[in-house]
Amino acid sequence: MKRYLASQVRADLGKKLVFLVGPRQVGKTTLARQLMAGFQRPQYLNWDVADDRRIIAAQSWSTRSGLLVLDEIHKMKDWKAFLKGAWDGRAPDQAMLVTGSARMDTFRQGGESLAGRYYTLRLHPVSVRELRESEGTPAEDALDRLLERGGFPEPLLAADPQDVDRWRRQYLDDLVREDVQEISRVHEIRALRLFVDMLRQRVGSPVSLASLARDLQVAPKTLSRYLEILEALYVVFAVRPFHHNIARAILKEPKVYFFDTGLVNGDIGARFENACAAMLLRHVHFLQDAIGRNVELRYIRDKEGREADFAVCEDGQPIFVGECKYSDPTVSRFLVGLADAMPQARVVQIVRELRQEEQRGRIEVVKAANWLADLAA
Repeated sequence: MKRYLASQVRADLGKKLVFLVGPRQVGKTTLARQLMAGFQRPQYLNWDVADDRRIIAAQSWSTRSGLLVLDEIHKMKDWKAFLKGAWDGRAPDQAMLVTGSARMDTFRQGGESLAGRYYTLRLHPVSVRELRESEGTPAEDALDRLLERGGFPEPLLAADPQDVDRWRRQYLDDLVREDVQEISRVHEIRALRLFVDMLRQRVGSPVSLASLARDLQVAPKTLSRYLEILEALYVVFAVRPFHHNIARAILKEPKVYFFDTGLVNGDIGARFENACAAMLLRHVHFLQDAIGRNVELRYIRDKEGREADFAVCEDGQPIFVGECKYSDPTVSRFLVGLADAMPQARVVQIVRELRQEEQRGRIEVVKAANWLADLAA
């Protein structure tokens, strides 16, 4: 499967050092190896492999390599200073691609600055648009498949359905047991795993860390730290409420979604909302990373507890407001009020099972599969 970022990564490699980041097993290494075919004498080096680690440390890779791929280099001590020197001292016209699963700046704030030397591109799980364009799958069938299996390539493309469950169980165990301890000092693995299980049951609802902390008998600050770690490893992402006062928005309860929709422990409605959230975040990240737009994903909630599931904001103002419904085309009075209050925003009710699309005043009622297939990425 050709991934949606292939052309963008290839173009950026001709300009700067490129960071390709994203969840474990989302396809970063596969994409890197596909890109290598377009370069003379490409070289792939993984910090986790002893022989490769020796070559990286000695900087003894070939100067004739048109593309140097460095995988998991953020595990190296003082990796920023190392990369700065490697990039500045590279052979003429040698491209460099750095891949990794953790958000590289989250836990390694010190060291040399790479400012002005790199682009970052975030690779997401497969979307309706990507499955339709790469496999020729109709949008409705693509969404059905993604809701059933999630968007990670291995379970999505597995021939045997049993392999999907086996992959997901191993994936989550490895993340908690290996990756969490690798980038943090968290040793209460059992508590963190219970926290993950609680989040799996609360997709689509604002999450009170104080309440969950009481249930787990840990401090709220501990759960806040756990959430930061899970976000850094691209296990979950938090969507915070829209508010003109950014500080107040940060303090309000977030909604937490999973990059892997298959991890949601809820009904089909919760899985559908998670899938929409994941594909909207991918859309937003593509606009940020590839085009440079100042956009972010939020949700809207008023003092009475009425909500709109998603708002895409640009320069702090909503340009899109969306509500997800699995089969109910009824438009809420709250959504109508938001459409009146935000004339600059496109307002959409996204329905999975819908007989006919229609326009109700300023509100579009659309089929989810078609709408998701038209996102930017």
